[in-house]
Amino acid sequence: MFTFCPLQGAQSESTASQSILELDGGVKVLIDIGWDESFHVEKLRELEKQVPTLSLILLTHATTSHLAAFAHCCKNIPLFTRIPVYATRPVIDLGRTLTQDLYSSTPLAATTIPHTSLGEAVYSYSQQTVSEHEFLLQAPTPEEITRYFSLVQALKYSQPHEPLPSPFSPPLNGLTITAYNAGHTLGGTIWHIQHGLESIVYAVDWNQARENVFAGAAWLGGAGAGGAEVIEQLRKPTALVCSSRGADKVAPPGGRAKRDEQLVDMLKLCLSRGGTALIPVDSSARVLELAYLLEHAWRTDAAAKEDSVLKTSKLYLAGRNMSSALRYARSMLEWMDDNIVREFEATADGLRKTNGADGKHSGDAAPFDFRHVRLVEKRAQIEKLLSRSTDNVQSGGRVILASDASLDWGFSKDLLRGLARDSRNLVVLTDKPALSATDRPSLARTLWEWWKERRDGVSVDQTANGDSIELVYGGGRELTIDNSKRQALEGEELTIYQQWLATQRQLQATLQTGGATALEAPVDAADEASSESSSDSGGSDNEQQGRALNISTTMGQATRKKVVLSDKDLGINILTKKRGASDFDVRNKRGRERSFPLAIRRRRDDQFGDMIRPEDYLRAEEKEEDVQVPDANADADAHAHAHAARGNEDDNRLGKKRKWEDNAGKGSSKRPNRRKNGSTDDQEPRVASSDGPMADDLDDVEEEDVVEEGEEVQGPAKLVRTTETVMVNLRIGFVDCSGLHDKRTLNNLIPLIQPRKLILVGGTREETKTLATDCRKLLAAQIGASDEGVVDVFTPETGELVDASVDTNAWVVKLSDSLVRKLKWQNFRGLGVVTITGQLVGEPLSVEDGTSSSSSSSNKRQKTGDDTGKTVGETNTEEEPDGRVQVVPTLDTLPMSMASAVRAAAQPLHVGDLRLTDLRRALQGAGFAAEFRGEGTLVVNGSVAVRKTGTGKIDVEAVGVADATSVVQHRNTLYEVKRMIYDGLAVVAGA
Repeated sequence: MFTFCPLQGAQSESTASQSILELDGGVKVLIDIGWDESFHVEKLRELEKQVPTLSLILLTHATTSHLAAFAHCCKNIPLFTRIPVYATRPVIDLGRTLTQDLYSSTPLAATTIPHTSLGEAVYSYSQQTVSEHEFLLQAPTPEEITRYFSLVQALKYSQPHEPLPSPFSPPLNGLTITAYNAGHTLGGTIWHIQHGLESIVYAVDWNQARENVFAGAAWLGGAGAGGAEVIEQLRKPTALVCSSRGADKVAPPGGRAKRDEQLVDMLKLCLSRGGTALIPVDSSARVLELAYLLEHAWRTDAAAKEDSVLKTSKLYLAGRNMSSALRYARSMLEWMDDNIVREFEATADGLRKTNGADGKHSGDAAPFDFRHVRLVEKRAQIEKLLSRSTDNVQSGGRVILASDASLDWGFSKDLLRGLARDSRNLVVLTDKPALSATDRPSLARTLWEWWKERRDGVSVDQTANGDSIELVYGGGRELTIDNSKRQALEGEELTIYQQWLATQRQLQATLQTGGATALEAPVDAADEASSESSSDSGGSDNEQQGRALNISTTMGQATRKKVVLSDKDLGINILTKKRGASDFDVRNKRGRERSFPLAIRRRRDDQFGDMIRPEDYLRAEEKEEDVQVPDANADADAHAHAHAARGNEDDNRLGKKRKWEDNAGKGSSKRPNRRKNGSTDDQEPRVASSDGPMADDLDDVEEEDVVEEGEEVQGPAKLVRTTETVMVNLRIGFVDCSGLHDKRTLNNLIPLIQPRKLILVGGTREETKTLATDCRKLLAAQIGASDEGVVDVFTPETGELVDASVDTNAWVVKLSDSLVRKLKWQNFRGLGVVTITGQLVGEPLSVEDGTSSSSSSSNKRQKTGDDTGKTVGETNTEEEPDGRVQVVPTLDTLPMSMASAVRAAAQPLHVGDLRLTDLRRALQGAGFAAEFRGEGTLVVNGSVAVRKTGTGKIDVEAVGVADATSVVQHRNTLYEVKRMIYDGLAVVAGA
């Protein structure tokens, strides 16, 4: 059985992806936890209902559309962190940086408390009053986001893995998942799920074409394989789940090279006018492709032409966590295209030769060790860039890659606000923005609609190659920008929030015991301990639950308003909250009142071991001062210089840390910004301008006490929305750099995959219908059917359940007791294998229990289950309406006259698939000299050759020897090799 239900993104403009796959036995697999730019918690309600029945979770891409809701679900949905999650290493690391960037950039990501939930909890207030509030949930901290993503288990490509189920999941019964390269993003995944007879391939947002950074999808064997057929593991699945986005898009001639050239030419036109080009991108996935493309365009153009416009222009990469994303990218070159790997190897060889010759650095830079790209990670630097544009003081043009692509949050929103009025500026959209069904369009979607509408005219310019570049005028149209910020709760609003928080704590305490972290109060540690101790309440009745709710609310207010609690209100918590209390009467108590309120603190660790607290290693003289302790997740250079700016002290003071300038003499008192070259790793200071970006006055900008959007309030807060109108005079351009499949790719590859059933999701209604029509024609023509209805192509809508089970015919055969007693089972890799030889006979079906009745009990009279008290006859059979008797086929032993003839005709059977690498390892462990020679030939002791044919057959050949004295030794080698081959297989007798 296999049913599929898309929770988001089916036949809609939204790119959010969430899907539920239910397999035989109640096994449920959730693939992707995406969100759209609205961040409405109501869109996760259906997912929340499915959480208690989920078996495992799979993630495909490190984008907002595929995992933006992961941290929200971990923090706010009970039991969610107990579900195993699987993804590739790039998806885990880049997804973490994306989520941290998201929550630090906009308060909308924290989401507001639904009015229905707030009204149910706060019963003492009217519904009209409650509906006026937009209370924000507590957003996960960077440490919590790191911990959530550390729970995700990393997989490699083409590595079959049998996952572990969640604690509340039925047995997986041999479920196997395998990740394959999907292109489009770093670590993007096509999932293959094998469960019984079901072979499911889940492929959304993939790209078959190779790009500058990302290799093509693994359908034909990956980049450079050049295969004409789909690889065996992904061919002929019982069901293919494929995205239909881009089904009506025709790829322009020229492919990737033409796309890159068009983007660079468009930027040159803007830079030649002295303008600023803004390219909104994401902060983790496609930004790597665009940043690498523009960096190499700057290198190539600046080296080829002395008067190049790019040589006098500057290139910026703006995002709060861009340095972390680039650091991860530099450590994951093996996940990228082969050209990146070759570039890195060439750079490493050149650096090694140069260092060995004269000890100087090589002129070549490694991939993602940018020379021209400058990182911008501070709000003050953005303000500096915008002030340059306003004062017209820049000497040349600028290109800024800024997150996010939707223009609704991040630095791209601030830059659009500051650059919109100047007609020299340009905004380049690199993908068709999504459109949420229930919300207003994003700023990027509005600009894309303007570019498509072209109401105010188009400027057409010719490039050096004769191509036309079209840019759409803004025409002074007004663009409404929505702003949101956090505001602290006070008075009655704070009381409402506290009551809702207490209710949520109690609900989570009853839903999970020892599971995921409960919803935490953002005030102090006393509330946190109270929340953790409340998670132990198990079987309390309604009275106990109501009393616990009141206690939780009162204790939450006690830490804020110094309310004095009585011993009765404290209950079992008197042992931890009151001094001198050493005993508590637990007789006739229930729930958490029965046990000591001990809050077990789990040891925090990561992939490198236990987390280190630097404050535990301070010397006595350092503890006397106000020392700034670095965060445990900070970069290595922050640890090395955590005490560099403690103020003016005596230089001879014991234990004083020296500054960078102390090593080279007197200098500025400010520590140099070591992130300006795009690296946060420990390295030597740059001494030559050729090794990194040129010095820029943005590097000297210090972070001022600017109130960041969404960071001014740390406690309970509400969302305050404001709007502003900006006049848009800049020009709008569009270059498709989405890196997704197009119509030609889909129509060519899906017939090669040959799925038995096809499910289309992840596209608009028009795209889905168009692709479904094309696939029905192509698949029907492939099997030679004239009727397109014989091909199963499903196009479900959001929330619609489709049954895509494999079409099989199953027969039930009963084994007789005499035959079962003679079976001799062999264990092979955890499976039991046996051969059966018998004859098929029919036995009548019993009316009472639905099983066949034996001949010995056929004469017994048995009562039926009805109320009439009638009995069945001696035959114990059930008659059909036409008078036939229903029987069950039974396999019984052969009579003696037939057993000998069958035994002579039956041949022994070898079960299993022997791998030559395993055989080589076993032979070497037994003392034989085994090595591979030629193409797939294993030579043992120089006298025995073992080959494996394409059909899986093993050929063992003994090489002739001239020395008669060694014939016996070589013969023993041959027999020993055959014995070890048989040991790796299950030899089932013929009879």
